This record gives sequence, C-alpha cells and structure tokens, in this order.
Amino acid sequence: MSDYSNLEQVLNELDELVEHSKLNYELQILDDFINKMPGEQEAGPSTSHQPVQKAPPSTSHQPVRWLKRDSEGNVVYDRPRSSRNQTATYSRKTGAHTRMLDSSVEITNYCPPDTVETFLEELNHSQGDDLDDQETAPAPPRASSDWSTRKSLLSERWEKERPCLVNTMVAQQNATTPICQQCGSSPAAVRCRDCRPQPFFCADCDVSIHRNHVFHNRDATIAGFFQPLPPTTCVVERALSQCVCIVPLEMPEKICSCSPGSLSINTGKVVAVVTMNGRYDLSMPEMKCEACKATWSAGVDDLVRNDYWPATLHFSTVYATDVFCSYEELKMAAPGLSCQAFLRMLDQRTVRFGRTGKITADSFRKSFLEWEAVRFEVDKICREEHFVCPACTPDMLAVSVDGNRKHYRFKNAARSEEQALFDGIFIAKDDEVERFVDYIHSTTNHVSGRGVCGGEWSAARETSTRSSSKIDEEGLELAVCRHGVFLGALNMFRGEIYAYPLYLQNKLANKPISFFAMDVTCKYWPYLNKVAKSCPELQHLLSMKPFLSVFHAKAHDFKCEVKWSGAYQQGAGLTLGEEVEQCNAFLSRIAVTTKHMSKAGRTDMLTLMAMRWNQQKFNNLATSLACRYQKATKRLESQLQDLESMRIQLAVTQDEVEGWVTDIKEWAEATTSKNNADLDAVTSRMEVLVASIKRRSQRLYKDTDGSKGRARIRRKIREDKAILSSVVEKYNSMVPDTERIVFDSILSDETVWPWQLSHGDAVDLKTKRKAFDVVMAIRRLEEEKKIVLSEMAKHWKSLSTRADTLKEMSCQLSSEALESELWALNEEGIKGFLSLTLRKKQEVTRMMKHARDCYSQVLTGTSMDFQNDWDGYDSDSELSDN
Repeated sequence: MSDYSNLEQVLNELDELVEHSKLNYELQILDDFINKMPGEQEAGPSTSHQPVQKAPPSTSHQPVRWLKRDSEGNVVYDRPRSSRNQTATYSRKTGAHTRMLDSSVEITNYCPPDTVETFLEELNHSQGDDLDDQETAPAPPRASSDWSTRKSLLSERWEKERPCLVNTMVAQQNATTPICQQCGSSPAAVRCRDCRPQPFFCADCDVSIHRNHVFHNRDATIAGFFQPLPPTTCVVERALSQCVCIVPLEMPEKICSCSPGSLSINTGKVVAVVTMNGRYDLSMPEMKCEACKATWSAGVDDLVRNDYWPATLHFSTVYATDVFCSYEELKMAAPGLSCQAFLRMLDQRTVRFGRTGKITADSFRKSFLEWEAVRFEVDKICREEHFVCPACTPDMLAVSVDGNRKHYRFKNAARSEEQALFDGIFIAKDDEVERFVDYIHSTTNHVSGRGVCGGEWSAARETSTRSSSKIDEEGLELAVCRHGVFLGALNMFRGEIYAYPLYLQNKLANKPISFFAMDVTCKYWPYLNKVAKSCPELQHLLSMKPFLSVFHAKAHDFKCEVKWSGAYQQGAGLTLGEEVEQCNAFLSRIAVTTKHMSKAGRTDMLTLMAMRWNQQKFNNLATSLACRYQKATKRLESQLQDLESMRIQLAVTQDEVEGWVTDIKEWAEATTSKNNADLDAVTSRMEVLVASIKRRSQRLYKDTDGSKGRARIRRKIREDKAILSSVVEKYNSMVPDTERIVFDSILSDETVWPWQLSHGDAVDLKTKRKAFDVVMAIRRLEEEKKIVLSEMAKHWKSLSTRADTLKEMSCQLSSEALESELWALNEEGIKGFLSLTLRKKQEVTRMMKHARDCYSQVLTGTSMDFQNDWDGYDSDSELSDN
C-alpha cells in the first residue's frame, strides 16, 4: 500500500512538472504577442485558481499576463472564439477530456482583416467585451455573405416554421363567438376587417358603427364560420336581414329657410359605387323638408366634390377617383394591362367580400377618359406644358425621329365615329398630315412606290403587305428630345415614307434645333435636299445638322460612319440619336391593347401614356442631368488616361496624334477619283456586307424568340455571304496579288483591310483610327459636360419661371385683378384655383430644392449615388458603364 502511495505521489509530481513546463513554454511564446496589444492591463491572479508560475530566470524578463483557470486547472477565456485552436488532453485528476490552448498554432494562424469594413465589424463586435476577468456570452452567428447560402437558410427556416403557420392560419378561421369589443357585454355577431385592432361587434354596435362606414368589409359569425356580408346586410336576432345603406356624401345643412328639425334624410335611387374593393350597390341620399316640401338630391357636382366620378350625366354607376388613379398607375407600371383585366380583378374583390354585380368595361373606359380630359383642362388653366422639355427650352440640341410599326390597329377593331378627346394634342391630326404629304408629293413630282420617297429602302416603302390587308394605322412616327421626352407623333398609313419625318421636322422647327437624328439619315438627307429645292419654304430645315444614330452608324463603312455618326459630329456631345428607342420600348408594350381599340380610344390612350411618361421624365430630370454630368466626368478622366497610355506606347507626341485625326477626316471626306471609283465602290460594298453579317450573327438569339425568326436571319446571312464572296472575287481581280483577300479571314473579329495598311506612311490606317476614336471620345465628353451644364441652367431657369408664374397667378387672383370670366370659373372655382396654385407652387419649390442639391453636389466634385433616386422610366442609354 505504501508502494502504491509512493508511486501515486511520484506520478503527481511528474504531472505538475510537465504542466509547469508547458505553461512556461506558452508564456514565452505569448509574451511578445501580449506586449503588442495596447491598452491591455494585467489582471491579478484569482484566489480560487491555481497560480501560474513565472518563467525561470533563464528566460527573457518580459511582462507576463496571468491566465484564469478553473478548479480543474483548465484555462478560462474571457471571450470564446470558434477559430481558437485547442489541444485535447487527458486529465488524470478528473478522468475526462479537457482542452488546453496551443498558443503556437493560435499565433501562426492569425490573419488580419481583409477590408476596412471587416476590421470595423470586428471592432464593433469587440466593443462590448468586458476587459475585466469576467466571462461573456458568445456572439451570435453572422449571416453568410454567399447569396445561395442565405437563400437556402431562409428556405429552411420557412420550411421549419410552415407547420406552425398552417396551424395558425387554420385557427384563424375559428368563428367561436367572443364578446363584443365595443360594448363588452353582448356576444359578437360580426367581424369587421377594417376596424382593427378591435374587429368584433355585436349586432347593435355593428349597425351603429357601420351605418356611416358602408365601405368596410364585414363577416358574420352566426353560422359557425366567417360569412362575408355586403353593406346592405346586417344581423338581427342571430339571423341575416336586409337593410338600406346610403352613399357617404357631404350633404347641405339646410335646403330651405325652415327649421333644421323639419329636414329628413331619405333613400333615393340605387346606384353602383365602384371602389378598389369592387362594386357596392347603395342608395343615393335625398333630403326633404316636411314643412315646405322642398327636396334635395345629389347631382354630378356633389359627386365630384366628394371624390366620385359619374359614368354618365344621369348616373346609375359612380366611380371613386382612387380607382382611376390606381388604373393609371398600373398602366404605367405594366403598359400591357388591359382595361378588362383590371376590371376582372375588381370583380373578384367584389365576390370575395360577399357582394354581387359586374362592372361594365365600356362605361369604365369612357368615364376614365372623361376624367382625364377634365384633368388636362385644369392643367391648361395652370399653364402646364406636357410636351415641352424644360432642359431643351428655348433652344434644343437634338431631335430624334423614328417609326414604331408595332402600333398598328386593326380595321375591324371597335368601329366608332366618336371624336378623340385628345385629338391633335400629341398625335397630329390625320387630315393635316395627309394634306402635307400630298403637297410634298405634288411638288416633287413623286411617283407612288418609286422615286425619292421610299423606293428600295424596305422600311420606307409606300405600300406593304399589311397596308392592303386588315390594318388601318400601320404604326406611329415619333419625335423625342435627347432626354427621352415625347415631342410629337403622327399615324403612319403608307409605310415609313420620308414625308412623315419631314412633317415632324417642319412642325418642331419653330424653335432652334442643332441636330436632326434618324436611323436612315444618310438616305433621308439627300431626299430633304431635293425637296427643299422644290419647296423654298422648307429651306430652313437644312440649317439642322444630319445625325445618324450610333447603332445604325456601325452598320455602314467607316467613311460613312465618320461623315454621319453623332460620335464624330462636332457639338453633339454624347447624344446617341437612339433616345427614341427607349420611348418606343415603353409604347410598344401598350400596343398589345391599342391595336384592338377604336381609333379615338387608341389616340386618347397613347396621348395619356405619353403625358404620364413625360411627367416621370420631368420629375427625374434633375437626377438625370446630374448623373449625366458625373458619368461624363469620370469617363473623360478614363479616356484621357487611355490617350496618354497610347502616346507612351506608340512614342508619339500630341501634335502627331492631332495629325492622325486630320488624316482620318481627309480620308473620309476625300472624293473618289475616276480611276479608283470602281475599286472604292467595291471596298465600300465589302465593308458594308461584313458589318451586316457580323451584326446579324451577334443579334441572332437576341432579337428573335422563335425558330422561324432565326431561320429568316440565317437565310439573310447566307445571302449576304454569297454576295460578299462575289464581291471579294471582283476585288481580287482588280488588285495586285500582294493585296488579295481570303474570304474566310475577313469575317474574323479583327479584320484588317489591305487599304487600311500603310503604303509609304509610317503608321497604318488602323492605328490612326484607334487614336482618332479616342480623341473623338475625349472631345465629345468635353462637349457633353458643357452641354449638360447648359441644360442644368435651362432646367433651373424653367423651374424659377414656373414658380414666378404661379406666384403671379395667385397674387392676381387674391387681389381680384383677374376676372373670373377669363376661365369661366365662378367664385367657388376661383377659390379652389387659388389653393391649386399654392399646392403646385409648393411642388415646384420642392423640385427646385432637389435640383439645387443634385447640381451643387456634382458640380463641386462630390460623388453621388443615384440608385435610390433612379426609376425605370429614366434609363438613359448613355448612363450605362459599357
């Protein structure tokens, strides 16, 4: 027994020696690391723990931090870390596994934070740590930065919670009768979905409360389940009973000189009231004096004052104006939404809440358009311009014109002889356009189907397959400014003939315009020159500069691109000439419904959507201009760096680069000599065919969704390749053997034409063109900054002028200097108009404040994040980083 005790004592001593040796080794390694932690204070040893011996004198004399240990001798940390490496050892004292710190692994695996955000997060995480020797709770797990991981975890949480949610949803249908939450004594018979948080009513409280809240959605509980109730049904003695509900209207206090006590309110005719919750069948209120028998009934004016709108002047259906506002907002968000689909949604809500009845589509559409027409007249009184861009007034930099052939209309669609409410406001009157086209054709001796108007250009043919079939209007010809604001439009009946853009150009020429952009400018401008010779009154149109849109310029040879493209036009800035395309993208979604409308309905709906589109543009114009300026500034810096890198790489001076730019311009503008006329024609034809094949190949799967469309494009590519092969053979027969072209090589990504290589000059045409593009980009960006700055000033001036106009109008009204007969408004209308001008003045002031903030920040060089202010209707093409 003594031998065993001696052996146990020896083993214990050995354990202590090993433990002390390990501890000394840990302290020696940790001393340097601990000293690097500023602000750390040495903690005194706890009396309840075993003291840690200091290192022997042979070690370096450095400060030592005491470690806290538990009763078993294990290290206790202030803050647990999941990343702390620990070593499992076996404790002879407890017979269980314990973990001790492997300090060498801890230090060698330490990694500094990757980013500033990570470091700040770590600091914030450690702010709550107790620097005293007290144990703190572990930090909650952080969300994963991986999107798929977060989505997976979210789905798992929903799946785990789904049984509980199912139980709650089923329990929600429990219609056990509670006590009325109003009187607190009678059993509840009705639950109101709109009277939260106390929805349960007894029969008497339900009648007293909902007599004046007829639009609340109620459910009866007497049958053991929630039964939807229309407003004309109530609960009487635990049974459903019919009652009369009156349309909530503001009624006069007196209708005669008799005592108010003699007045009685009776129910009038039954009308259908349509709100965003569907249809309600209610009664109109009527007042009657029992003394003098005088009566009063609500008229159209009373409905309008209470935010209703009648379907007809002798109304049997009444619409809440909130329905019209919601329908208009939905049309802007989803232009392809039809009126029938919107009304079907309202019909479903009618059934859901226990009511019956349908909403007539024709009645709703007519009432909606009449409401919009009255709003338009109110805007005219306030002198608002819907189709004038504030940043392009009084002079305009560029007008972009293009046709949209998706806006055709079937001849058999809703034939009606009614006149459009907005005829001539946005879409020009058809008879005026027809007279202008006939005048141009008669003056130029035009022959239908041939000649300068149309001809070989497929989109501009005067006759098409659709024209002689089931189509009435073949589409729209649109004109917009460089900010994407609609300026005007006309209906096309004869294809995209050149006389249509000529009409819009002549109509918009009442203000100075610098550039006229079009996708076929290279064909349209010779036509305009010929027309101007026959029509001297159109000579002023030639003062505009022709502008070929950037995308269509890529389809031409480089000479044509330099001559016509806006990227190389002095003074054009970053104007693309494609601004009309984003407007077409919006209007094309409306074409899904307008092709089945009547002629008047189509005109009115397109005009309304164009006005609301422009309003969106006006509201976001300050943000748009500020973002343009900021983007141009950043891109200019990048292009300047690219130019400097190119100069260093090619070892040339700035003067030499300017000389290359001059060489490219002279080469593009040079006229073809008689000796080289045939060769130049062949090379130009070759460049056009190669560009066309590449463009169609790139957009093969982008522009078409079906195999038929792709087969048509592939067939056109094969035809162009066959023509290109013959052109290449013709070219090879005209040039020496050293300049011949291999057909398979010219369709590669980097095509270097023989005529672009150097012939005696030290630098080839390709290198000069690369420098030319960079220099032109820098010049356009410098111009863009000046143009946008000018447009900011115009916008600010427009807002200031608008505020002054409203202020002047309100002052004249308040001083009675302006007679009411000017706008046919009575005294009450004048007072309302005064309030309207004050509200609009406040809106203009808010827009001015926003514009001032945006402009001042970008002009002072402050970087702005426009993501929160941006919307889907202001996606300017040049704002992309590509």
